Amino acid sequence: MTPTDTAPLPDADDRLALDADLLAAFSDAQAGATVPPATAERIKRRVFERIAAAERSHLTVPAAAANWDPFLPGVQIKVLHESGGVMSYLLRLEAGAVVPAHRHPHDEECVVLEGLLRIGDELVLSAGGFHMARKDTLHAPLASDEGATIFLRGASPRAEQLV
Repeated sequence: MTPTDTAPLPDADDRLALDADLLAAFSDAQAGATVPPATAERIKRRVFERIAAAERSHLTVPAAAANWDPFLPGVQIKVLHESGGVMSYLLRLEAGAVVPAHRHPHDEECVVLEGLLRIGDELVLSAGGFHMARKDTLHAPLASDEGATIFLRGASPRAEQLV
């Protein structure tokens, strides 16, 4: 064959075989090495962090937000979130303030953030203390001799729940 001669084209069977060979070569080239578990975990964590950073449905209430409202004499309330009759809120009790005995239509969770909180005559909780009042039970009065700030999550407080 001289340089000006052209090679004959492969017949259809040869082209299919060639295509299969190329596909196998491409497939082998793409397989590559597996990613080490630590690298895979780092990539996954970074992807999730970026997704979380873009999330806009979260709710944030800064500590300095000035939305404290009068609740009872010597007691202020700061509503953080309310949905479906359940509320997350802060109560700030001045020294000597009292929240009278009351009932809850839902379990209520309470965490003391600052100061001392007296529940009834015998129970005193300091910062970090937790108390849960069960649904439909009578809750003893809450009081603070020196002042306190507490976080509560339970039914939205209503005047008709006071006794």
